[in-house]
Amino acid sequence: MNLTTTPGQASIDGVLAAVRKGRTAELPGLLKLLDRTQRRELLVGLKELRAELRAQGWDGWQQRDLRSPALVVAGAGCHTGAAAAAAWIGARDMRRWQQVPVGVLLDVLADRGAGWLGDLAHRLAARASTVEQDYPLISELVRLAGCPMPTTDGCVEGWAAAVATSRTPLALALRRDPHVGALVPCLFETAEPVRFLGWSCDPDDPDHWPTALAGLATDGIVDRAVLLDGCTARLLRGGKYNQLKPYQAIWQALRPTAEEERERAADWIALTADAPSPVAGYAQQILARLAAAGHLTPGLLAEMSAAVLFRPEKKLVRAQLVLIGKELRRDPAAAPELLPVLGEAFGHPDTDIQERALKLTALHLTDDPALHAELAEQARSLSPAHRARAVELLGQDAAAPAEETAPYREILPPPPAEVPLAPAPGTAAETVELVAAVINSRTTTVEEFERALDGLVRHAHRDRAALAETLRPALADQWWLDPARSRRYGGGLSGLAHVAAAVLDAHPTREQPEALVSWRSDCHHTAFTVARHARLVEAARHITTRPLPFLLATPTGQTGTLDPRVLVERLAAYRGLGEQPAPVDFAQALLRVRRDPAALPAAAALGTPQGDRLAAWLGEAGEPAAVTRRTASAVPYAYGETPAHLVLDTAERTTLLREFPAPFHELAQARKATDRCWDGGEDDALLIAAWPEDRETLAAWWLPGVTACAVHEGRGGLAALPELAAAGGPAGPALHLAVATGLGARHPEDRLRAVDALLTLAAREELDAGRLGGDLGELLNLGTVKPNRLADSLRTAAATGACTTTWAVLAAVLPALLTGTADPRGTGDLLATAADCVEQSGAASPEPTGLAAAASRPGRSRLVTQASRLRDALRRNAEAPAAGGR
Repeated sequence: MNLTTTPGQASIDGVLAAVRKGRTAELPGLLKLLDRTQRRELLVGLKELRAELRAQGWDGWQQRDLRSPALVVAGAGCHTGAAAAAAWIGARDMRRWQQVPVGVLLDVLADRGAGWLGDLAHRLAARASTVEQDYPLISELVRLAGCPMPTTDGCVEGWAAAVATSRTPLALALRRDPHVGALVPCLFETAEPVRFLGWSCDPDDPDHWPTALAGLATDGIVDRAVLLDGCTARLLRGGKYNQLKPYQAIWQALRPTAEEERERAADWIALTADAPSPVAGYAQQILARLAAAGHLTPGLLAEMSAAVLFRPEKKLVRAQLVLIGKELRRDPAAAPELLPVLGEAFGHPDTDIQERALKLTALHLTDDPALHAELAEQARSLSPAHRARAVELLGQDAAAPAEETAPYREILPPPPAEVPLAPAPGTAAETVELVAAVINSRTTTVEEFERALDGLVRHAHRDRAALAETLRPALADQWWLDPARSRRYGGGLSGLAHVAAAVLDAHPTREQPEALVSWRSDCHHTAFTVARHARLVEAARHITTRPLPFLLATPTGQTGTLDPRVLVERLAAYRGLGEQPAPVDFAQALLRVRRDPAALPAAAALGTPQGDRLAAWLGEAGEPAAVTRRTASAVPYAYGETPAHLVLDTAERTTLLREFPAPFHELAQARKATDRCWDGGEDDALLIAAWPEDRETLAAWWLPGVTACAVHEGRGGLAALPELAAAGGPAGPALHLAVATGLGARHPEDRLRAVDALLTLAAREELDAGRLGGDLGELLNLGTVKPNRLADSLRTAAATGACTTTWAVLAAVLPALLTGTADPRGTGDLLATAADCVEQSGAASPEPTGLAAAASRPGRSRLVTQASRLRDALRRNAEAPAAGGR
């Protein structure tokens, strides 16, 4: 047998050895020794090496990082087609976060023709996943090929990153760049805004893009009209203000002339209609200058006004009314075109704007009957506070429409109904499908988790071997089924995987302890996690020793609640089978059971210890823990001071400490509101489902997180509040205080959750509006809740049709604002919302304390005008009892 190796084979082996050792710099010299046939043979070996690296998975990241750059270079040198080379160079499995070695790669490709290199550059530019990373290579290929620079979105991003991150000041880097003329116009054409445009916001910064681009236009390097048209087009495409801000800044840096602004008047009118508020305001300023110079016809101003007056931003609307007033004074003949537009402002939610529009109409109204009729029709949307003036000005056609005299009907969402939990999967195959979905999902619902757990327990009791045979292939990719990976990473299992592993006898080498914590935890998330894990450990242990026929604690409703009659039936079935309930499972069942005294006799009649415990729990033993309310003083912290706020402390649950298993003792401990919540990451729905019939305790524990959303920049702390409102047990002081605090949250999405909770309580007839209003008054005086945020929340609640409910809350809040020490800013908005509710619902309540004094103050501030409006509305309703039932 011939054991000699040919020179060609030795060269191929040398390249492969260099690739395996990551010696990238040696490859150009080694590849030059190979002819085309040998390179094809080498490519086969390179593909095998690539497959070998991919098969190692993430465990082999060190070898992959070492070999990948060399593998990219060697493969690029072996491909003869530009398409194949581009696919090889741009392959993500060989790239990770690394950039290709540009110099070595160009050396390997030095023998290719200009056309081939240009084709490769354009193909690399078309690969969206790697083009930004490959821009340095693409730029060099374009230079060598002498071809045009590709202008794909990724190439533009890569170019912008390259010039912005160079050590040269941006303006100078752009002037020196050979592709600036081709790529600058593309900055305005990419599908998404170019990221680097907004990195520097200071015009004096040497890397400020707007200043640098304006300098290019001044020097004639880039056409000025291209920049102006590009900015305008980009602003018209819309988006969030942070995305549009750089383009507005470029326009401003160009300092456009009056003629350049006038040429684009139609674009600015479109922007006032649809752009984000800051962009619309800037467009409004430009149009105001054009109007003052006589360059905006009444028709164009009317078109602009119709759009702006329809917007919700009061600042824009007020500015537009000022602009219309100036134009009417400058050109009274424009009244027939401009006055009908004011009808848009008649229907604005802000009654102050309605009043301004009505006054402007009165000043410039002509004798034209058609104009009178049109304005009268629009005036029907005015607030009742301005309706009399409209009738006086425009005649009876401006009176309230007939439908407004119909009885008022409060609109509340339907009370949440308890949705039954579906039964456990009937077959092992269905159970396996559900278990695999839960284990492989990052989030899971109460129903999915509980059905999967109950299904595992039931089918393990029936035929564990058959269940394991079906379950193993479904979970084949789990790390804990691989002995090697289990030894390396095994730290125990959590969640449903712990029970599934028991079915398969596949626990990790390093077993997880039954208790996740052995110290006193201040966080309720951790306490619930301990109890939940103990339940899973118990179920897993029973599967391997004495399988249970089913679980007692599986809820009957999707919120986690358990019907007491069903629990009695399950305990009776256990008694008939001669089974003893598992302690943790039974304890969880007690925490979930709905406390219905009607089920007490049936529980007592079971004649078992568990029946007696259930009967006691349905009585006094299951009473919620006492909740103590107090005021916490202001506390300094790293970025300022937490203002004084209300807190709730919960008392010790003696029954839980005395009779429940140890994993539940953390839930039974007395807990102060100052205890820190570390948020164990548990899904809120699963956590509430562990104790769904004691929302007062849950609300007390959640209150610190809700408060953080009101007094700091916290976000997301109210995610569980709507579910708490829909849970069971009394809706007492703790839940009302949590809702009150949430209505003053910093972020709108959190306030919306508090509104949902408020409306849920109202729909279930559990809302104590006086208590909620009293809590809000106290929170306002403490500074925990700001009036403007509360106004936004209650305005949202009223807009759903719950005017009577909203007014009932406001009636209890306003005295604290009008006579207390609360920050008065935003009080006018609250009074406006209160007046809206009273006018729409026809409420004839007594005037809140301090209202008459506020309405009698001198001046025309928003607080005074809205206080007067509310006072007048209450008095009108009191004088017309029939209307009070609207």
